[in-house]
Amino acid sequence: MIKCHLSKYMGENKLKISDLARATDLHRNSISLLYKEEANRVELDTIEELCKYFKCEVSDLFEYIPDKK
Repeated sequence: MIKCHLSKYMGENKLKISDLARATDLHRNSISLLYKEEANRVELDTIEELCKYFKCEVSDLFEYIPDKK
């Protein structure tokens, strides 16, 4: 499973989805799906914009968690 830490970063910065969409020119729906961890795919441009905005690495934003068997 891939865990997205966007909600943590947004909470730390007290950002709403609409604020982040305006600041990054990303589509509000893309941000919402990542925030709720419901996204099935993410464009590389989206990841790049989020990393630039939060001044973080991709590995800070996304984490791989192996499935428990």
